[in-house]
Amino acid sequence: MSSTNTPADSRGASETGALTHATSTGVTETRSGSGSGSGSGSGDDAPPTADIRWRTGDIEHTARWHSEGGWPAPRRVVVVDDTLTADAAYRMAKSGTGMLWTGDFHNARQLLTAMARRVDRHHRTPAVDLKAAFEAHRTEALRRARLLGLLLVTLDSGYALTLRRAPDVRQACVEAYGPGHGRSVTSLRELLGVIGAHEWRTKGVPVAALGARIHPHYGVFSPVRGEYLGLVATAPLDGRTVAFDIGTGSGVIAAILAQRGVARIVATDLEPRALVCAGDNLHRLGYADRVELVEADLFPDGRADLVVCNPPWLPASANAGTDFAVYDPNGRMLRGFLAGLADHLTTDGEGWLIISNLAELLGLRSRGELLDLIDDAGLTVVARLDIRPTHRKVADTTDPLHAARVAEVTSLWRLARA
Repeated sequence: MSSTNTPADSRGASETGALTHATSTGVTETRSGSGSGSGSGSGDDAPPTADIRWRTGDIEHTARWHSEGGWPAPRRVVVVDDTLTADAAYRMAKSGTGMLWTGDFHNARQLLTAMARRVDRHHRTPAVDLKAAFEAHRTEALRRARLLGLLLVTLDSGYALTLRRAPDVRQACVEAYGPGHGRSVTSLRELLGVIGAHEWRTKGVPVAALGARIHPHYGVFSPVRGEYLGLVATAPLDGRTVAFDIGTGSGVIAAILAQRGVARIVATDLEPRALVCAGDNLHRLGYADRVELVEADLFPDGRADLVVCNPPWLPASANAGTDFAVYDPNGRMLRGFLAGLADHLTTDGEGWLIISNLAELLGLRSRGELLDLIDDAGLTVVARLDIRPTHRKVADTTDPLHAARVAEVTSLWRLARA
């Protein structure tokens, strides 16, 4: 299971901090690309394009547009600085206008926070049930990302950020994006996620079930919810010596299996970032010689005594590239794992499916559907280990999905060939 390791935008700044509108050099508006699109605000964005353009006076500027979430470049771009107010910035965002920041970096963060407060004041109609609440929550999150993604910054060819009081983001950007290829423009919100991901990668995330830290890379699932790892660490191995870890992500499950004594592990993932991240973590932990990393769509060749999979838990569409770690469109990964499991187990082998019942609580999938998938795949349930999550959202009564979160149970389903 992989998910983007991109912490949310920074909070805690003043709403009335200094920010900007069009500069006195006379830049106001430019267009990137042509045609209409479904981007931010009024839907006045262009389709995804490799370039973004803006003007300062009579001079037209061009840079490469970069969006990890797949957002199109805004068609209109204004150059802004520390004189812009949060109200003006919010109005521009609602109209689909990109705001290219040239002022102080810390003031830009304050502006983003102030804009977020205005976005979050948007009236929400109470949902009639949890499924409707989930859909409304996703719609609002998409709207929020679109609006806040319109505050932009320029990075030079080596990823230097030349704003006043700006941090050195070069290494963080190289880790996230690879080598630079000319000047680029990205959203401040995305850049803050890149910075946060670099900090997580540097410091690591403590994993109690491993007794060590995992260092997640940008774009790779960070194991901040540890309860499911506790299940992997305690489920009976019964002397199994060969294991497959399907969708390894950071490599944390492979590491736990290696720590428990599994002699040979093949860990797969389709995402090259994940394989690099897993390799880095397994090397740090001293397990690289026991884990083979393979780029594959689900299963590697052969059979194993144990096959483990922790797919994305929610069968819903992915609105952006970074959603695929959280959402499994049409339950593709879950269905593929169950359908192919029997053919990759040894005679007495066992499959471990790690999944929560959140999809059931939200009305996205029933328990009966899951059991039918297991039965149709020629599998039987040996046992099920359950644990309740303890993350902070469980206690957040303002969360529109609170009723589902407090009832959520994460399970490790032990499956065998029928």
